[in-house]
Amino acid sequence: MTQAVRWQKSSYSGGGDGNTCVELAHLDTHIAVRDSKAPARAALTFPADRFAPFLQALKGGDFAGR
Repeated sequence: MTQAVRWQKSSYSGGGDGNTCVELAHLDTHIAVRDSKAPARAALTFPADRFAPFLQALKGGDFAGR
């Protein structure tokens, strides 16, 4: 049996319907990320142990201007 994926909206989502940010889902061995404005589109997936370093890189501006 397949378990349904439970998506969690970012605490930074805007007011109203909250469709202005990202949603995360904890899978068995991965973290999935999708755009809350287009939830039916593909999600990015990261190995669970690589997600925290990815967030740190985002917060540190490592991807700014790219």
